[in-house]
Amino acid sequence: MNPLSGAGNAAGVQQIIAMRQQIIDKSTILQQLHGPQGAQAPAQTNGPAGGFQDALKSALDSVNGKQQNAEAITDAYQRGEVTDVAKVMLARQESSVAFEATLQVRNRLLTAYQEIMRMGV
Repeated sequence: MNPLSGAGNAAGVQQIIAMRQQIIDKSTILQQLHGPQGAQAPAQTNGPAGGFQDALKSALDSVNGKQQNAEAITDAYQRGEVTDVAKVMLARQESSVAFEATLQVRNRLLTAYQEIMRMGV
């Protein structure tokens, strides 16, 4: 029994290593995709109001796209079209993190607005 359990453990370790490598590869790709966009955004703005509005709209569109992608992948998994559970969970987690970050930015903007409104002029 020990040789069989050892072989099973080795196969399990190999699967974990392969999944880890896939996550690292996807993370690297995401960093490459997000890196150039952040560097180009300030160069494209014409003014402070248009720049903020465009940045906010693109951020919200990006979060919306991630949520739609996660929903589509989840639905495909439920229908049996996608068999990679790691891909489904990664998409859902990415969507969740993006939404939480957007929520925190909204909360900070709201707090800043409230502080500005309390200032005496």
